[in-house]
Amino acid sequence: MLKVLKTIIAASFLLVTLAFAFHDPTTEVRPVNKIKPLSTVNTVVLDAGHGGKDPGTRGRTTKEKDVALSVALELGRRIKEEMPEVKVLYTRSTDVFIELGERSAFANRNQADLFISIHCNATPRSHSVKGTETFVMGLHKTEGNLEVAKRENSVILQETNYKQKYKGFDPNSPLAHIMLANYQSAFISSSLRFADLVEKKFQSVSDRESRGVKQAGFLVLWRAAMPSVLIETGFLSSPEEEEYLSSEEGQAEVAESILQAFKSYKKDMDR
Repeated sequence: MLKVLKTIIAASFLLVTLAFAFHDPTTEVRPVNKIKPLSTVNTVVLDAGHGGKDPGTRGRTTKEKDVALSVALELGRRIKEEMPEVKVLYTRSTDVFIELGERSAFANRNQADLFISIHCNATPRSHSVKGTETFVMGLHKTEGNLEVAKRENSVILQETNYKQKYKGFDPNSPLAHIMLANYQSAFISSSLRFADLVEKKFQSVSDRESRGVKQAGFLVLWRAAMPSVLIETGFLSSPEEEEYLSSEEGQAEVAESILQAFKSYKKDMDR
């Protein structure tokens, strides 16, 4: 028994000695650094609503198309400055008329990862209504949501052959807007996530009154093959908000709020 024990001890000592003798530090197994996945948000399309012959809604002296363009350009500038790895594209960078269908088609051609359409709101019923609201494609749950969609979609009446281009879509028909709501279902989750971030940042960054995230049938979002939102940055029918939205300071705050939402969204999506 003692002889066997001595044999085992000797064999163990030999194995340890051989291990040290033939140890090659270059072959040592080391932890492999986790390869960071590629970003899923590389290209964003900024869509300044209306333009050219289509002024959009109006305040006393302010046109929606002008505010939307200023905010879109400022937002794009900030994204390029703080996130140079992101490609920023504009559906329009000047005061020109772009058809609704071409806006989402432009985003699709450029394989955008996010489509942001920027607008201003208005209501003829009251000058005291104010606040921001962000829409995603979906079924309107209130008449107010439907009215916003009908107003934004009515721009197609200024396009030639709009019934052929939009398959007989009637911007004045509630049923037509309900049919539109069936589209974009593949991207609804991501669209809602970004929309929620936008409204939260409006509150935390610029202390705006948020009217929340809503759904309705918007032609500009209809064929967008990526997450997409339509942001109503405030009411031009409110003298207070018209003054804010027409000012450089107000436009800068709106752009910064959307920028912060975009940064948070990209961070979440890249995890």
